[in-house]
Amino acid sequence: MEQTKALNALEPYIALTKSASALRAAADLVTQATSNPNTHVFAELLQAPQIQALNQSPEHAPYFTLLEIFSYGTFADYQQSASALPSLNDAQILKLRQLSLLTLARDPHNLSYATLQDNLGLPDARAVENLVISAIYAGLVEAQLDPRHQTVQVSSVSPLRDLAPNSIPDMLTALRTWSGRCTSTLADLEAQVAGIREAARLRHEEAQAWEQTQARLVESQRGADNNSTSTGAHSHGQSRLIDAAVARLRSGPRNGKRSSGSLDPEQDSDEAMDVDEEEPDDTEAGAGSQGKKQRASRRKL
Repeated sequence: MEQTKALNALEPYIALTKSASALRAAADLVTQATSNPNTHVFAELLQAPQIQALNQSPEHAPYFTLLEIFSYGTFADYQQSASALPSLNDAQILKLRQLSLLTLARDPHNLSYATLQDNLGLPDARAVENLVISAIYAGLVEAQLDPRHQTVQVSSVSPLRDLAPNSIPDMLTALRTWSGRCTSTLADLEAQVAGIREAARLRHEEAQAWEQTQARLVESQRGADNNSTSTGAHSHGQSRLIDAAVARLRSGPRNGKRSSGSLDPEQDSDEAMDVDEEEPDDTEAGAGSQGKKQRASRRKL
């Protein structure tokens, strides 16, 4: 979008080169094109035959060099040869500084206030901030000022700089290096993803094994509880029988009668009471009180 706008702004000057037969007219086109605030790319203008002819004239060659600086150079390049180049008006100075900011923004280390001030020929930090703000409003960059840390944080740069001659091999090298880093990064990410998946699989298997172990322990405990319950009930029944037999043996034969073969202690107790009740009273009439005491003691037994 920005490139289309810049090319449209350059079209009138390209058309005027066809009628600029004199070198002076061609030099004036260079001044006009570089002063326009909407022109940011100049490769097509540089390739025009009338502009190429400027480089053949020692008098007008500095205009051709100036157009090259606006196309792919920086403000520092202009300062190094300022004495041999045409003077810049205010519009050209602002334009060249803005274009230089696009080049410097490719490297984050160049975005400190001090570095920008030095490379752009600005007097102070306030001038740096004003230039960055003008570039933002012109749609050349997307950036934020950080006065506290004296830096400019650039998030986006418009592709409005022409390629310098013989810069394609260096660009290809940079692109290959970037591609290699991307490939290495993707390989590392894939390895990390594979490791995460393997760890998740192992955790899932461990969780399943633990659940199965818990299930086996629960079943084993339930079986042990059932066996303990049934064994306890059987022992309780046996103990009742043993208690009844012991009670029968302790009671023994009373009054010439043997106890019945029943193991029920309640039945033995009833029979003992019946025997006591059927026993005749052989006590003398004179010893009535002693006979009553004996009968009472037998009933208790």
